[in-house]
Amino acid sequence: MSFSVQPSTAAPRSRWGRMLRDAPIAIGISALIAVVIVLIIGRPETLFEQLVFSIIIGTIAFLIVNGARLLLWDRNGWGLREWVPFSLLVVATVPVAHFGGMQISGAILGIDVPTLAQYPTLNQLSMNLLTLIVVAGMVMLVRHREHMRRAEEERAAERLRAEVIERQALQAQLRLMQAQIEPHMLFNTLANLQGLIAIDPDRASEMLDQLIQYLRATLSVSRAESTTLEQEFAAMQAYLGLMGVRMGERLAYRIELPPELRKARLPTMLLQPLVENAIVHGLEPKVDGGEVVVKALVSGDSLVIEVRDTGLGLGQVHGRRGGGVGVSTTRERLDALYGERATITLTPASPQGTLARLTLPLETTA
Repeated sequence: MSFSVQPSTAAPRSRWGRMLRDAPIAIGISALIAVVIVLIIGRPETLFEQLVFSIIIGTIAFLIVNGARLLLWDRNGWGLREWVPFSLLVVATVPVAHFGGMQISGAILGIDVPTLAQYPTLNQLSMNLLTLIVVAGMVMLVRHREHMRRAEEERAAERLRAEVIERQALQAQLRLMQAQIEPHMLFNTLANLQGLIAIDPDRASEMLDQLIQYLRATLSVSRAESTTLEQEFAAMQAYLGLMGVRMGERLAYRIELPPELRKARLPTMLLQPLVENAIVHGLEPKVDGGEVVVKALVSGDSLVIEVRDTGLGLGQVHGRRGGGVGVSTTRERLDALYGERATITLTPASPQGTLARLTLPLETTA
């Protein structure tokens, strides 16, 4: 699986949409300038006229300048090649937008406005300067907002990329941990099968049948990231049946799965290390063997799975105290998947043996 962030191709097609989206900024600032002008000249009765003139002039100038910016210089980094033509455009646009806006406003309001011959006055020059400052400020404000928006989008894309990479690394780590478990059991079984073929062909045939059942129960889900408790318990039923052929009457087992927990979800191959640990370290070294009980129950909002054996108990066999490689790997998988929300403990069972208790968040399928 790979992940890449592709450059946006939607921006060029949405320039008109972006310009219309930012138009309310121009209208709002132009209206504010009209209010300021009225307050300065002290003629509140002209507020409506000033609003019409200011909004039309400001909007025309903004649409021309910002439209050209979006069409010609729609990028973040501006250098001299961008600033010089942009500044010249603003200077050239302002008198055109101011004069044209006055003509349109005058026509709307029915007011006489200066003709082109009457236009060049000191008062109009000052209004052009004010318009230039305001329009340049509008466009810079919009450009800054776009820059901040793009920066946030880039940060979000970077966070997404990091999350995907982290998830890929976690999945690879979990697959490696899972791969450490599966061959261990398979090789042990094949070694036992090889020994039985020569001395007890009937038991070898029975073991082969059980191995086929076990592989059928596990291979369909072993490469998935999660499975149901029903499928996991079915795999353990097949595994214990396989171990039963090997150990004969020395192994007894029970599996207890409440119907309401059959659809509970959990990572694949999570129970086998615990069951295998109980047999290899608890029951096989014991002369008369014993019993393994696999049980699932609910505790609050957690799923609890217990693997209890009547074997030798903790510390009686070398490597048993820590639970062996399989239990250690299971603990690492839980930590990677759930953090502190999942635990695995090994404690002495009463009257003898070991109790492995697995606690993880209860998740069910629909």
